[in-house]
Amino acid sequence: MMEERVMSWRGECWRALTLLATLILPAVASTDVKQRAFEFSYSAEVDHIPNGARKVSIWLPYPVSDPNQEISDVKVTCRYPTSIKHDPEYGNSVLHVSLDNPKESSVAVQLGFRVLRREYVRNDFARVGGEAGGSSDGTMKRWLGPDKLVPLDGRIRKIAQEITQGKTNDLERARAIYDYVVSNMKYDKSGTGWGNGDIYWACDAKRGNCTDFHALFIGLCRASGIPAKFAIGFPLPESRGQGEIAGYHCWAEFYLKGYGWVPVDASEASKHPEKKEYFFGAHDENRVQLSIGRDIELSPPQAGAPLNYFIYPYVEVDGVPFKDLQKKFSFRDLNMPPARKTSVG
Repeated sequence: MMEERVMSWRGECWRALTLLATLILPAVASTDVKQRAFEFSYSAEVDHIPNGARKVSIWLPYPVSDPNQEISDVKVTCRYPTSIKHDPEYGNSVLHVSLDNPKESSVAVQLGFRVLRREYVRNDFARVGGEAGGSSDGTMKRWLGPDKLVPLDGRIRKIAQEITQGKTNDLERARAIYDYVVSNMKYDKSGTGWGNGDIYWACDAKRGNCTDFHALFIGLCRASGIPAKFAIGFPLPESRGQGEIAGYHCWAEFYLKGYGWVPVDASEASKHPEKKEYFFGAHDENRVQLSIGRDIELSPPQAGAPLNYFIYPYVEVDGVPFKDLQKKFSFRDLNMPPARKTSVG
């Protein structure tokens, strides 16, 4: 398997800045950080490849370490050559499989890896000092801009202005937006329309899943001048053990000048009202992150439209999106390492 280690300049800078911010701005004073060690399996099988197909391309998110998770022992199982790429905008790692003139009607790809996930807590808000949000750094521009399904038009700016009226700093504004989203949205996956991360759907239907909750939170933050970003991965049940995982989970972060990124999980707060305070400033250890951002151009570039978000396998046959595939995700907990203690330096 060939691996390309050269990321785009922008993606590399964003990763470096995130790591640096985490190192120089510790999360909370003198606290034990919860950790979880587990194995994760990600499987995909493309079925019923049509006879005469000239080219099959498969893209999967590839796990990487960051300040909140350590990825190790990554194993890729596939009968065909694979390579590791990085998308040009966000620097997400991408596992790519390409088949020319395939002789078989199905192709299977499996990713296995180990994760040490740490609780991500940034809620020492006494250190914020009420400074305005944003940054002079150009890398923040993307986190202030619109997404295809999260426009920052007059309607969204008006809602944001009404929610944050009277708030004097970005921490207060972000908290008002969080409270609004948690109070006005219902976690409800019945019917259709939910799950696209469409801010208009969230405003009108006032229900949906994590993508809808966080489209609304991120859009209202950006409309208020607060940088906010989208991340997606998989959730694990709180109880330890092993089992299959039904689907993805996503979450958000917003940026406070002079303090850094603050984790938020509005949909979990809605499902678990007793944890509402916790999830404004924390992500628990029961997750693994695989990509960030939306409207994603893959590498090598797909022929189809940018991906709304990147968590499931994406397949093209002769340049046309191909939907006939099976996917499966599972985990197995491992022995826990000692809790890691952090302190303000």
